Amino acid sequence: MPVEKTQKSIASLVGEISRGEIRLPEIQRAYVWKPTQVAKLVESLYRGYPTGSLLFWRTDETPETRAVAADAPVAKPAMLPLYLLDGQQRLTSLYRVFTDHPEAQIVFNVETEAFQNQSAATKKDPRWVKVYDVVGPDADLLDVLGRLAEQNPQLDRKEIGRRLQQLAAISKYEYHMEVLTGFPYQEIAQIFVRVNSGGRSLKTTDLALATLSARWPGVLAKLEAEAERWAAKGYGDLDVTFLTRALTGAVLGRGLSAWSHGRLAAATDEELERGWQTVRRGLEHLVPLLQNNLGVTHSQLMPSHVVLIPLIVLLGERPDEPLDPETAKGLLYFFLVATIRNRYSGSTDTLLGQDIPAARSAEPVKALLANLGVVGSPVVVTEQMLAGRSVGSPYFFLSFLVTQDNKATDWWYRTKISAGGEGSQKLQYHHIHPQATLKKAYTKAQINDLANLAFISAKANMKIRDRSPADYFQELDPQELEAHYVPTGEELRTPEAYLAFLAARRKLLAEAMTRFLDRFRPSWLKTAAVQPADNLDGCSVEFTLYASNWERSRLHVVARRQDTVWEALLDAEEVEAAVNDVAEGLDSDVTIGDEKVPLRVVEDAVELPLGPFVLVGTPAEWKGVLERERQESRPVSECPVVTSTQWIGDPLRFPVVNTE
Repeated sequence: MPVEKTQKSIASLVGEISRGEIRLPEIQRAYVWKPTQVAKLVESLYRGYPTGSLLFWRTDETPETRAVAADAPVAKPAMLPLYLLDGQQRLTSLYRVFTDHPEAQIVFNVETEAFQNQSAATKKDPRWVKVYDVVGPDADLLDVLGRLAEQNPQLDRKEIGRRLQQLAAISKYEYHMEVLTGFPYQEIAQIFVRVNSGGRSLKTTDLALATLSARWPGVLAKLEAEAERWAAKGYGDLDVTFLTRALTGAVLGRGLSAWSHGRLAAATDEELERGWQTVRRGLEHLVPLLQNNLGVTHSQLMPSHVVLIPLIVLLGERPDEPLDPETAKGLLYFFLVATIRNRYSGSTDTLLGQDIPAARSAEPVKALLANLGVVGSPVVVTEQMLAGRSVGSPYFFLSFLVTQDNKATDWWYRTKISAGGEGSQKLQYHHIHPQATLKKAYTKAQINDLANLAFISAKANMKIRDRSPADYFQELDPQELEAHYVPTGEELRTPEAYLAFLAARRKLLAEAMTRFLDRFRPSWLKTAAVQPADNLDGCSVEFTLYASNWERSRLHVVARRQDTVWEALLDAEEVEAAVNDVAEGLDSDVTIGDEKVPLRVVEDAVELPLGPFVLVGTPAEWKGVLERERQESRPVSECPVVTSTQWIGDPLRFPVVNTE
C-alpha cells in the first residue's frame, strides 16, 4: 500500500482547510491546545526549530468527518479531501492564527522576539504586534514597519524590518507530509492510535537517561544499584532521576538543557566513566559529612536535593587527601545557605552552570560561596525572615536542624527527635497552639506559622490532640519546652496571646538559627556588614479552596507584599488541569480575571504570575500544594466575591511551597 511523501507550505495548508479540502476523521479528539501552546508553536517556526511532520489519509471511502477547526467550512469540497491523522493540534492552531481567530491572538515583541497571547499589557505596549497583522492575507509589512519604528524610536529600524520579514516567512514554511492511500478505515484507526499514543513531551532527565542508555549500555543498572545503596542509608531521594542529573552535571559541567542529550551522545566512554566515578565518590564523601557533621540523617526533610550536585562534583574530583576542618565547614555552609535561600527553586540548570564550574575552580569553596554572595557578609536569620513561613519553607528544615542540635526530645518517648523514627515514633510536626482553638480568631497562615510547629512523634501528637498549651504544658518539664525553643511564659499559653507567642518563639528560633549557621561559617570568610534582608520579608501568599459537588471549585488567592494586598479567584479545576498538563510536557494557561496567563516551564520549574509574585515550583510541589488545599477545602457557599486588579510593577519570585 503506497505512502506518498510531499511538502506543502503553511499558507497552502491553511487555504486547503478554508476550502474544506483537509478534514478530520471522527476518531480524532477535539482541539485542546491552550494559547500558550499556540504561541510556542509560532515561536518555534519563527526560530526555525523543527515542529514535526503531518500524516494524512486519502481514500475513496466517505467516513464520518468534521472540520479541522470549529469555524472552517463543512461543505463538500471540489476535490477529494485529505483526512488528517497526526498534526491536528498544530494545524488547527496555525489556521486560527492565520485567520485571526479570537482565541489565537498571538503577539510578537519586536525588541525581545518573545511570543505570547494578547493581554491588556501587550495592547498598551508599542513593542508588541499581532502575528496576524504580519502573516495575514492583507498584511502590509511596510505599514507595520513604519508604525513600529515610529512608536519605538529606541529600536533600530532595519532590525525591526528584518524580524518582521522573518516572522512573515513562516507562511512559507513547508511541512513534510506523508499521505496514506489504500488503507481501510479499520486499519487507519489502528494507525491513528499508535501514532497518537506517545504524543507527550519527555522531560530533560528522561531524554538524558534515554540518551545515556543508548550511548552507554548498562548505565540504568548502575543508576538503580546506586539508588538502592543510598536508599538503604536513609537517602532514598537520591533516585535514578537525581543520579541522572548528577551524572549529566559531572559529564557536561552544567545543568540539563534541551540540547544536553546531543552533547551526551557525543561524550566518549572515558568521559562517561569518569563522570560516573565522580558521582559515586562524591556521594561517598558528602552523605557522611551531612549525616555526621550536620545531623541530616535522612534526605526526605531536605527542601532541595539539587544543592548537592556541585558538592558531589567538588568532593568527587578533589585529590585523595584529608579534608581540612575549615573546608568541611565551608561545604556545609554552602549547603545550608543555598538551601534557605531557595537557590535552585527556579533557574535550576542555569545556576548549576555557574556552580559546577565554581566547584572545579582552584578555590572551589570560596568560589561557591561567592556565587551565593556571602563572602564578607555573615548570614543572619531575623525574626522578620521567619514571619509568614510554614512547613513548605526551607526555614522549616533549618528549624528541625537547630532543634535536633539542641538535643530536643519527643514529648512522649523522651527520645531525641530523629527523622528516622518509624511507627508510632515517626516524626511529625505538631501545632503547639492547636488549630481548633485558633480557627475562629486567626487566619490559616497565622495558624500554620512555622513558629507554631514543633517536632514530636505521632504518639505524642495523638496524646496532645486539640488541648491548649495552658493545659498540656503542665505535663512537660520546662527544659523539654526550651529544647524546642518554645517560650515558657504562662501568659503566652492562651489563644488570646497567640500572636505574642509567635513573636517570642520566632525570636528564639532566629537566634538559634544564626548561631547554628555561624558554627559552619569558615574562619577565612571576612566579617562585614550583615547581608540585605530577604526580599520576601513581609510577603505571603495564602490559598483557600472552596469546593462543591455541583459546580466548579474556586481557589481564592490572597497575596501580601509589604503593605499591599492583592486577591484573585481562580478556577481550581483549571489550575489543576494546567499543572497536570505542564507535568506531562504540555504548555498551558490559567484564567485570572479577564486574561489568560501562561504557566511557563523554565527548566524543571513551573512558573505562574499571580499579582505581585511569580509562583515557582516543580510540578510535584504544585500538586502537593493543591492536594493540601483539597484536604482543607471549605464549602463554595462561603467563597468571597473578589475582583482581580492588574498588578503594576515587577513581580517577585515566590516558592509555591511557601504558600499557605
